[in-house]
Parts: sequence; C-alpha cells; structure tokens
Amino acid sequence: MNIDLSGKNALVCGSTKGIGFAIAKQFALLGANVTLMARNGALLERVVRDLDTEKGQKHNFLVADFSKPSEVKEAIQSKTNAHYLYHILVNNSGGPSPGPLVNAREEEFLNAFNAHLLSSHYLVQNVVDGMKQSGYGRIINIISTSVKMPLKGLGVSNTIRGAVGNWSKTLANELGPMGITVNNILPGATSTDRLSQIIEGKAMKLNESVDEVSKEMLAEIPLNRFAKPEEIAYAAAFLASEFAAYINGINVPVDGGRTGNL
Repeated sequence: MNIDLSGKNALVCGSTKGIGFAIAKQFALLGANVTLMARNGALLERVVRDLDTEKGQKHNFLVADFSKPSEVKEAIQSKTNAHYLYHILVNNSGGPSPGPLVNAREEEFLNAFNAHLLSSHYLVQNVVDGMKQSGYGRIINIISTSVKMPLKGLGVSNTIRGAVGNWSKTLANELGPMGITVNNILPGATSTDRLSQIIEGKAMKLNESVDEVSKEMLAEIPLNRFAKPEEIAYAAAFLASEFAAYINGINVPVDGGRTGNL
C-alpha cells in the first residue's frame, strides 16, 4: 500500500508536541494540507514551519484552548464559515491530571469533559458538512487504553475517556451511512512530556526513583519499551487513508500488548 493524502485537508488538535505533532508531521509527509490547533500561538507559528511542503502543501494553524470549548468553536467556525473543507479530523489533547477517582473534585470532571468531549463535539459539528460535500470523511480520536481497561491512578481520565469512547461509537453509527468513518486510537505508554509527568508524579508519591517507576511500567509491556510518538502516527495515517474506508467504529490499541484483554 502506498498511502497518499495529497489534496486532503486535515485538522490535527494538540499538535505542537508529542503524539499530535507526530501525526501532523506524518500527514504532511503524505501530502496533506495540515491545520494545527493548540493554545500556544507562538509555538504554533514555529511548529507549522517544520511541516513538509515538497508536494505543494499549504499548512496553517488555529489558536484555541481546549479547556474552553467556546474558543474551539469560534476558531473552527472561522475556517468553515470561510468554506474551508476538512476531510480528516484528529481529536487529541492532553489528559487530565492523575489521582484517585474518590478524591476527584467537581471542577476536574468539568474541565476534562470540556477539553475531551465538548470541544471534540464542536469540531465534529463544524467539519461534518464539508466531509459530506467532499465525499470523504475520517474522524480519528486519540483516547487511551483505559477505554478497554481502566488504568490505576487515572480516575478522572478513565471516566471521561470512557464517555468519549461511547460518543465516538454513536457518531460512527450515525455518520457511517454518509461514508464518514469514526475510529479511536488507544495509545499505550508513549515517550512524551505527558508520560514523563506521570512517571515523575508516581515516583514522588511512592518515594521511588524515576528509573524504578519506569522499570515497573515497562515490565507491564510485552514489547518491553515505550511507544514512539511516530508509531501512533502511523496508525492514524492508515485510518485517515482510503485503505481504511471500511473500518468504522473501532478502538485500535497501539500499546505494545500491555492491555490485559482483547
């Protein structure tokens, strides 16, 4: 298979670093015109220049804070109201702070709901008409393996990610007849700033070294290593391509085999 996204317009969220940036970079290499979306405008200006343009791609960015859904809605409407069509949407944003569910505060749930579900919903609502018009639609949600098996110490994340998973499946059923697919990628432990923060937090809580916590996490992964961000991006590229036209409404774990169920 030769994946070619030339002529496709892709919106990639949380794309200034980590998994989001890896996906944006891969899409650009495959020929897509990429719109980056994140909250740091200065960083977006720098990052957008790193995307490949050898095939004549034209990249841009939108500034919005995913914890403020109204900002996300306004940002995407600035493009779609100008009749810019998106063929591919990647919903992705940093996860909620770790901690036991029983101690979670109301605002933690509300902030996570806004960032991970409501903001994603506004984006879908504003790109779906363009997907219908173009006859091509791929919605890819970067969630977590906690959709299949809750992760210890990530109470709010487990709760909200599960809600996003069911939201996604419902959309897949509703949009499938229009030729628009909706799928989820479930990354395992991936070498990003987010993983470093989780490891450092666990180390402090358990009074262990960062190396000790890392080894304990690696012991749970059959491949005995953390994922590289680009390995998540490869899965996203396939789901965004024409070759995935009959794949709809599924969860794709990219976790080295860590998840303890099928």
